Amino acid sequence: MSKKIAYYTKEGLEKLKNELSTLKSKGRSDIAKQIAEARDKGDLSENAEYDAAKDAQGHLEAKIAQLEDLMSNARLLDEGTLDTSKVSIFSKVTIKNKKNGASFTYMLVSEEEADLKAMKISTQSPIGKGLLGKEKGDSAKIKTPAGEIEFEIINIGV
Repeated sequence: MSKKIAYYTKEGLEKLKNELSTLKSKGRSDIAKQIAEARDKGDLSENAEYDAAKDAQGHLEAKIAQLEDLMSNARLLDEGTLDTSKVSIFSKVTIKNKKNGASFTYMLVSEEEADLKAMKISTQSPIGKGLLGKEKGDSAKIKTPAGEIEFEIINIGV
């Protein structure tokens, strides 16, 4: 699997740990019950419920393996030590669209923590990549699916 180091906030790492724990305990238990119920219904060769439960078990184990891989490469980043002179992971960046004047404040996070509704964008997204390393007052021309947009960095914080 991947060996890519991913940095997380304390909140993001806790969420990942909780999801993994839930899948290992409740998820596995629920699947085991489904398999046992399907097995009790007789001939396994023609039992669609059994096949579906075994498929669900395979998907669950794949998800657990994926989360374990993420956890093995996860690193907690102390937000207090971040340099706010340049945009980096966990920076809260206020940007202004130079064309229409709209301003937004985004927090740059790892791919797994990205949540546009919470104004958290991935450092791997086009906007995230375009903002990394920029300083307050800099302009960034970013290629987005809607075309090239020029943003001005208004503020960088934590």
